[in-house]
Amino acid sequence: MRHPMDNETVYIDLLSGKISRHRISRGLRSKFLGGRGLNAYYLYNLLEKGVDPLSPDNVLIIGVGLLAGVPCLGSGRFSIMAKSPLTNALGDSNIGEHFGVKMRRNGIDHLIIRGKADRPTVILIDDGQVTLEDASDLWGMDVYETIDALEKRYGKDIESLVIGPAGENLVRFASIRSRVKGTAARTGMGCVMGSKNIKAIVARGGDALTWESNKEMFKYCGELNAMISGTKWGKALNRYGTPIMMIRTYPMGLLRFRNMQTNYMEGFETLHPDNMERYEYGQSGCYGCIIRCRKRYRLEEGKYPHMGEGPDYGHIGAFGFTIGNNNLETVLQALYLTNKYGLDSMEVGSIVAWITELYEKGLLSQDQLDGLKPEWGDEEFLFEMIHRITFREGIGDILAEGIKRASEKLGDGTIYYAIQTKGQSWILSDDRPVPAFSLGMSVSTRGADHLRSRPALDLYGLPKELLKSLYGAEISNDFRSYEGKHIMIHWHELEYAVVDSLGLCKFQTRFISVNAPTFEEWTRLIKLATGLEFTVQDLFTIGERIYTLERMFNVREGFSRKDDYPPERMFREGTAAENVTVEKGTKLDRERYNDMLTKYYRRHGWSDDGVPTDETLKKLGLTWERNPEILTREVRA
Repeated sequence: MRHPMDNETVYIDLLSGKISRHRISRGLRSKFLGGRGLNAYYLYNLLEKGVDPLSPDNVLIIGVGLLAGVPCLGSGRFSIMAKSPLTNALGDSNIGEHFGVKMRRNGIDHLIIRGKADRPTVILIDDGQVTLEDASDLWGMDVYETIDALEKRYGKDIESLVIGPAGENLVRFASIRSRVKGTAARTGMGCVMGSKNIKAIVARGGDALTWESNKEMFKYCGELNAMISGTKWGKALNRYGTPIMMIRTYPMGLLRFRNMQTNYMEGFETLHPDNMERYEYGQSGCYGCIIRCRKRYRLEEGKYPHMGEGPDYGHIGAFGFTIGNNNLETVLQALYLTNKYGLDSMEVGSIVAWITELYEKGLLSQDQLDGLKPEWGDEEFLFEMIHRITFREGIGDILAEGIKRASEKLGDGTIYYAIQTKGQSWILSDDRPVPAFSLGMSVSTRGADHLRSRPALDLYGLPKELLKSLYGAEISNDFRSYEGKHIMIHWHELEYAVVDSLGLCKFQTRFISVNAPTFEEWTRLIKLATGLEFTVQDLFTIGERIYTLERMFNVREGFSRKDDYPPERMFREGTAAENVTVEKGTKLDRERYNDMLTKYYRRHGWSDDGVPTDETLKKLGLTWERNPEILTREVRA
């Protein structure tokens, strides 16, 4: 039996082949918990300013949450962090499945990889031992071929993280994959893994986990599972998966079609999640999840017949409405290809929509597109672009650099139509009518992102008294208002920082249901599982410390207020659809956005340019200088 509080950080130097182990002190746990929080601590200290994300000096960090392995709330989530090759800012991606818990059962909570192997390599974690093995025979395989080959080599009872051809070819938004669906997609962590010649990380064996108060913890986990599964949201998520969100947001006018030209599409109902029923044959979920939001499906026709899991809300957006497609089977086939090759599906969808609009507007010629002629909803063009980006062929070589770098090569005027911030594409929603969403996407520490703060409660029109009790301040209950929305974003940033550091699922938190578990429940669960005692305020402070440290990393890399804005198009052009909740012509107000942004900074204790103040750093215990030697001795508190 293994108590997770005895687990270690393992550091691998690929240049020398040296592998070392380091204790994680309780003092460090009390400041950063684990997962994303400890990853950020390691990243900030180990990297110098200006490191090339594709150089051996970058580090790839895999960290499980403090509560990884408890039997509730989707505790299989874990974080993968490095400096992003897509944005040059903090890179971080959260992934589920079962690898994280398997790694923890091997006595490892954090795995830090530095350098570059001299040949394709598998990192094998086997009953607590870590070795480097030759993977030359795996290089060139796609994701599914790699997983099959690993199971033949190491046995069926393994968990693995792998890259596909996109990671090998250093596509800047390549993903890291696990099992059928698990994907660390955002910010290009698969590209970093490929740059280090790591084809796969495999975990097998290990010991069962034991907890501080086993009996009480298992009983409480049962109560928390009943709590989340009993909510309307939990039931809907079990029934439809994340596409349930489309049912609400489409009639409100909050989806972007044909890049960002309109908020309506003829035949949209064919993308409704009810239409997945004819393909479904079961459900699955991550470790410790009672909701099981993923649909197992079988597609028997089309160009790419296959079996898979999904699709998620973002997949339907990426390969459905944002590219003008209403064919669900096209969505499934495109999802299969991006999973097979190891690509961020949202980045691919945004890029395809972008170049289609550029061509339509005469800003991109057929010659620049290798003779191809993009049209809205054209599945053959979509599939071809996925292939060309993966293998860096023709126009795909430019697009593989990411939407911002590609715009610099494709000419003046193209960046205006790129729906991105800090070089990363937005989720496939139209956030112009929702100032809170626009702010959250823009200030995210990992580039445009909804998984750093998304306050879905803002869409519900909840009573003001309830909002005040939740957030501790007066907040407008109109999602179109700017009033108090910086408070919502700040609150959910801290919530997400904590939940990512605990290793739990965001979809089982208060961001989308007022009846979901949150800080109060987490303090009790932490004590029963680990013996560590925190107050609710302690967890808020930890969330603030983690978020501010991530901000410090980005400030050190040259990011500032200028990088915390939505695409210019969202200020200049209004929404286009009629017969939806949002008024036609709705756009962001620049003056009110600026005011909201300033208030947001001050809420964090940062300057009006977004730099954490000395007073804030002192309060959070972040006044220490970067220490690249943190792993040469016992980890300090």
